[in-house]
Amino acid sequence: MKNIFAVSTNSYHGFTLDQALEGIAAAGFKYVELVAVKNWTEHVMADMSEEELNRVKQKMSDLGLKAVALSGHCNIMDDQRLKDFEDNIDLAKKFDCEFIVTSSGEAHFGKDERVADDVLVKNIKKLLPKLEQNQIKLVLEIHGEYGTGEALYRVTQEVNSPWVGINYDTANVVLYGGKLPNDDVKVCVDDVKYVHLKDKVGINAVWNFPAIGTGDLDLAGFMDYLDEHGYTGPYSIELEYTEEFCMRDKDQPGDLDFANKALKDSYDYLKSIGRV
Repeated sequence: MKNIFAVSTNSYHGFTLDQALEGIAAAGFKYVELVAVKNWTEHVMADMSEEELNRVKQKMSDLGLKAVALSGHCNIMDDQRLKDFEDNIDLAKKFDCEFIVTSSGEAHFGKDERVADDVLVKNIKKLLPKLEQNQIKLVLEIHGEYGTGEALYRVTQEVNSPWVGINYDTANVVLYGGKLPNDDVKVCVDDVKYVHLKDKVGINAVWNFPAIGTGDLDLAGFMDYLDEHGYTGPYSIELEYTEEFCMRDKDQPGDLDFANKALKDSYDYLKSIGRV
């Protein structure tokens, strides 16, 4: 049985959700990871009206898309942000998501993103009843100070719950952790429940995440290793291009065409290696 291949709508950071969904469907994908990250990519948010959320559901249905996950990053080391994250769990449930993704701190801003296993474990355990009630798995993304699978493995082993695992980001481990994914994943593969399949140009701390198959990472070998160790979870494509492209306003001619082509190139690469 082949793994599900989804696309994070963060691949269309700065574009509208409709543009993202249309691009994802046109590229050939059938699954999405919706993004609900405050002050970053607010494609769906917990405080949106039921009318707007239903419109998004209908749009996805019309395009033949299904949500597999919600990216709902919150600083879960901050007790005051746990309620916001619980609201995101409810939002994930509304879209029938199986997974909800977060890093330890606020995504992309580094706020309170520190190594504090005891705080992180304690707060995750507070979320377990809500996760089980909604039948949604929390997956912790490699990001920031928790920049390796090895670091997150300490946390998931301490939490010791079937509702919590690792979201292995193949490029973030290079950017933040200074390690190659094919090496680092070996120490945490048992707890990997979800993967951000992201390529990277340069084995360094430079933001450059191009179309899948066009960077310097051995993603085919990475997936082969996970196959050998029984991984059956989803892969979610995330393209973040260069920092300059990601951060600028997407109002320049050709920007949307560029993003759509990068995603189609990613699909074509996965097809060429027999993954989709």
